[in-house]
Amino acid sequence: MSFLRDLPRLTHGRTRLFSPENVYGEKGRGGMAGLTVAPQPEVARIGQYWAGINPSARELGQKWKVRPYILLESGKETTLLDTNGPGHITQMWMTVYDRWLRELVLRIYWDGEEKPSVYCPLGDFFLNGWGKALETSAALPVCTNPHGGLNCYFPMPFRKHARITLEHHAPQRSSYFYYAITMEEGEVADDEAYFHAQFRKTDRLPHLEDYVILDGVRGRGQFAGVQLAWQQNSGDWWGEGEFKAFIDNDGEFPSYCTTGTEDYFGGAWGFGAKNFSTPYVGYQNTTQAKEGDECRTGDRHSMYRFHLHDPIRFEKDFKATIQALGWRSEHRYLHLRDDLASVAYWYQAEPHAPFTREYSRDELEIAAGEHRDDMELDFDPFRELPG
Repeated sequence: MSFLRDLPRLTHGRTRLFSPENVYGEKGRGGMAGLTVAPQPEVARIGQYWAGINPSARELGQKWKVRPYILLESGKETTLLDTNGPGHITQMWMTVYDRWLRELVLRIYWDGEEKPSVYCPLGDFFLNGWGKALETSAALPVCTNPHGGLNCYFPMPFRKHARITLEHHAPQRSSYFYYAITMEEGEVADDEAYFHAQFRKTDRLPHLEDYVILDGVRGRGQFAGVQLAWQQNSGDWWGEGEFKAFIDNDGEFPSYCTTGTEDYFGGAWGFGAKNFSTPYVGYQNTTQAKEGDECRTGDRHSMYRFHLHDPIRFEKDFKATIQALGWRSEHRYLHLRDDLASVAYWYQAEPHAPFTREYSRDELEIAAGEHRDDMELDFDPFRELPG
């Protein structure tokens, strides 16, 4: 059901769409939101914040985009989808202002599990690791399109139950969060694994240590890709390090080891100082002033690599790392103390090993490098915080 060759096949799948106007994706109930002061019963049941009457629809009323978005309350985990299976989530579209991309944390829970199989800041999951919407229109399973349209096409099968939530970290209520999640009800084959994604970050990578993208995976599955956000803390070229995948009881040395960082992410010779987006690999310098400026202290790079035709398969366990490696004098390698953050995407049989940790708002915050004025958000730091 994930490839063009499946489109002509007739199945008994039933398509549902979950959105602010049909929070449970019910048949024949899309666009039914009304101009009511009290929340709709289904909105109250799912626990979403009710903003009252949408003034834009005050004249046209029901059927005319009465509740196209939701507001997210500070410090709360808001449910976007809560449904029984079996079925497949086939597409997710979301959008929100850039400033919330690191303030919102996406979680996905399969089949009633207490700990999520997906844990990731919203922006990082959609290839925007530096808190700004980067155009990655050509990326196949996950992409961001102008102006900030977040799309995911990773197939996500589940057998009993699926729940998708967003936790809002900021002290202000977030504005204008839009979403549409497509699901196909129908049987899930025995050999279909569950989708997982995990966020990690390290500031000032310790001396002579590799950056760990993913670790602690136990069971059978396949590694499907990585998003990597990288800040240079020194000048000159930074991408000599190797990507390594340790598969099924590998010891000190991995079974899968590439050459330079830009080679693993589909480029060559230092990316040639050019940004690019393709279906499987891509690179952007988010602070690039002009072509050729790609090796400055403080530069923030964003890269993705999807293993769609070349998944890295494992039977027992899996670990992925990458080196931070540059140059020093006399053409000698230099281990770099850079800042890195990543999202690993993979499939595996459940149950999965618990994720290593989650991150606080302060740990997730991206330093702006300058004072940020929150006046436009109607936020007074001397007033009692919401919640």
